Amino acid sequence: QVQLVESGGGLVQAGGSLRLSCAASGNIFAFNTMGWYRQAPGKQRELVADIISGGSTNYAESVKGRFTISRDSTKNTVYLQMDRLKPEDTALYYCNLKFTWARTYDYWGQGTQVTVSS
Repeated sequence: QVQLVESGGGLVQAGGSLRLSCAASGNIFAFNTMGWYRQAPGKQRELVADIISGGSTNYAESVKGRFTISRDSTKNTVYLQMDRLKPEDTALYYCNLKFTWARTYDYWGQGTQVTVSS
């Protein structure tokens, strides 16, 4: 069983910064993708950024240049540094881990709230 534990959400003023962390534990295949998704009220969940175990990254257009995703594969931990936050970044942020080993495994964290005030 795999567990994802997120931390780092909170309330911040527009222009401020937050750093999210997500630690994964359990039986995890070494070649995997870890990422962050978010869901605002009344909207669908969307990808914010992800990073594969080799280090390649992918960002939503809306966060490029402001957010940075990184990982420590030795600790199965992924980070999301969020700078120059905007009110439209307000959402519940979810950590995600995916890997394929005979079949695809897809795990989610419980979510951490990020609120950006104007």
